[in-house]
Amino acid sequence: MKQEEGIKILVDNRRARYNYFLEDRMETGIVLSGSEVKSARNGKLHLSDAYAAIKNNELWLFNVHISPYEQANQQNHEPDRPRKLLVHRREIGRLTGKTREKGLTLIPTKIYLKKGRIKCELALAKGKDHKDKRDVLRKKATDAEVRDAMRRRE
Repeated sequence: MKQEEGIKILVDNRRARYNYFLEDRMETGIVLSGSEVKSARNGKLHLSDAYAAIKNNELWLFNVHISPYEQANQQNHEPDRPRKLLVHRREIGRLTGKTREKGLTLIPTKIYLKKGRIKCELALAKGKDHKDKRDVLRKKATDAEVRDAMRRRE
């Protein structure tokens, strides 16, 4: 996502790409209070153990830490509360089917600012085991060696 498109990435969950195979991605809105928006715009977010789940036909985001906004005093928010995600009803039905059938998980990959609104990118993810992680690292190393050899050759 480029800066020219009016998108500013607030937080990126790079650890998710290491721990999961990310398949289908989708953009969702987030229901936030005023102090949460101010804190998020300042980049005070953490997605380390975050995940999304469907409860009562609604999509919720769990374990996202948004630090309290210092100037909010008494109207401050709880940092680790569950937050509702905004998606169409048919999307919730589609996600429910995929998470139940295939054993996939919903992981937030990034939270960004788009046209003045805070959005969350969710990905359907399947967990990697230790062997898969080693294979990915091995492939990166061989690709880097091939690139270096091609540069030296020129």
